Amino acid sequence: MKTIQCLIAAAAALMVCATAQARTLEQIRKDGKIIIATEGAYPPFNYFEGSKLSGFEIELGEAIMKKAGLKIEWKTLGFDALLSGLRQDRWDAVIDSVGITEERAKAVSFATPYYCSGGVIASKNPAILTVAALNGKVVAVQTGSTYMEQLNKLPGVKVKNFPQDTDARAALLNNRADAWVGDRFAVKAALAKQPDGGMRMGAYLFIEQIAIAVQKGNTQLAGAIDKAQREVVADGTFKALSEKYFQEDIRCK
Repeated sequence: MKTIQCLIAAAAALMVCATAQARTLEQIRKDGKIIIATEGAYPPFNYFEGSKLSGFEIELGEAIMKKAGLKIEWKTLGFDALLSGLRQDRWDAVIDSVGITEERAKAVSFATPYYCSGGVIASKNPAILTVAALNGKVVAVQTGSTYMEQLNKLPGVKVKNFPQDTDARAALLNNRADAWVGDRFAVKAALAKQPDGGMRMGAYLFIEQIAIAVQKGNTQLAGAIDKAQREVVADGTFKALSEKYFQEDIRCK
């Protein structure tokens, strides 16, 4: 759902990535914790309530790793650094609404998708709610996102990118952009939180699957996550969290 970052770095950085070795599941268990990176600035998926990290993905991640017998050490940082840090073995996994793309799949491995969504158009102008209507308009979007990648393919769109999705939303609300493109559920939550903001939700820009990312080839860890994820779905935890945050089941149909 979110974002395709450019995973092509400077030559020196690529050398570091090439030599990084992912921790095995056995090593993670021996250490007693799994290190997971997230943004902490993408409500309702991951965000801070005061000093406490919260959100759908945080609770889901905790439930999945509990089933896997692992404790989590969360790391929070900008979205565009999450996958590059994973490749450098700075953490074991990324949970941050990472959309599966062909390019990303070349650089990291993904567990089974845990929800499906897509980029939707939001605008205060009812005439700017379709893909065709974006031609010639200023559209706010998060840097490094799949939404930004897709917008850059559209003719005539003036893309205005921001470090955080909330910044892109604020640009629309403050009339510094004609539209905002973000994850359907993030837009839905924003509309519910600010019903008097004048925003409307329009058409999909595209559909995508979202999954937990691990270092490329770390099939042992991905397999353990898949097993635990299935258990979280089977015991009703996923549905309960989904309805708590979105009032609907957001699993891929």
